[in-house]
Amino acid sequence: MSKINRETVVAEALDLLDEVGLDAVSTRALARRLGVEQPSLYWHFRKKEDLLTAMSEAAMAPHATALLPSAGEDWQNWFAENSRSLRRTLLMRRDGARLHAGSFPGEADLQRITHKLKFLTAAGVPEGHARMAMLASGRYTVGCVLEEQAQLHRSSGVALAAAEDHVDHEAAFEAGLAFMVTGVADHVVRGS
Repeated sequence: MSKINRETVVAEALDLLDEVGLDAVSTRALARRLGVEQPSLYWHFRKKEDLLTAMSEAAMAPHATALLPSAGEDWQNWFAENSRSLRRTLLMRRDGARLHAGSFPGEADLQRITHKLKFLTAAGVPEGHARMAMLASGRYTVGCVLEEQAQLHRSSGVALAAAEDHVDHEAAFEAGLAFMVTGVADHVVRGS
C-alpha cells in the first residue's frame, strides 16, 4: 500500500486494536500493517495521542450518530437507551472503553450533549441533576464496559475469582442503570 490517507490509517489502526489490544497498538506495528515507513504516519498524526483520539472518535461513531431525543419522548426510556447505545458502541471494539476513557468531546459532540441536556430539562429534570445524570451515566457505562472487557481479555492462565466466573454483565449493567433512572426520576417528582 503506497498511498495512504487519514481514514485508511484510522481504519487499519482500529483493526489492529481488535487483533492485539490497546497495549500492543504502536505506530511501528501500524506502519508495518499499512506497508509504509513509520515516519509517513506523522503526515497524518503528529503523535500517537492524536492517532488514539482519531481512533476513539471513529470507534464512537455509532453512538455519536444515534438519533437525538425529540420533544415529548419519554425521558426515562431515552436516558436508559442512550446509556445502552454507549455500552453497545464501546463493546464493538476490543478495549473500546479504555480507548474512549478520558477522551474529550469535540464540537459536534458538545452540540449533541447540549441537545440532550435541553431535552432532559424540558422533561422536568432540574438542570444540575440533568448534567450530573449524564456525566454519571457516561462514567458508569464506561466503568462497566472496562470491567467487562478486562474480564473478557484476561489471559487464560489467570484464575477468575468465583464471584466473577458467572457475572451476567448485561444484567448487572441494567440493574445499575435502573437504579440511576429511578434516582433521577425521584428528583423530578420532588422538583429538587
